[in-house]
Amino acid sequence: MAHATSAREVVDAIKDVDFPADKNQLIDAARTSGASEGVVAALRGIPPEEYTNRDDVARSVRTDPASDLGVNASQRARQARAGGRPGQSQHLREVPKTPIQEELDR
Repeated sequence: MAHATSAREVVDAIKDVDFPADKNQLIDAARTSGASEGVVAALRGIPPEEYTNRDDVARSVRTDPASDLGVNASQRARQARAGGRPGQSQHLREVPKTPIQEELDR
């Protein structure tokens, strides 16, 4: 089973970033710090916007639901239902199939 990336790992990988920073700066900083491919992939999945601090990044990235950043169960459930932040990569969202797609899958 693959290791799920935690929010703590993502935050630790970008500890040397000067904020505000954009998505590409965060990915470059994670690579420079020697972050795992899981962390880099998690950062690739965040919306392409400017982030003001590490907490903004931690809230934007889809991570292991058991992450240790003090997110309570209702916040994790809300994130799971919404599929992350608006603008999040579509491949990370669970989208119900349309009736046409269901018919084509048969």
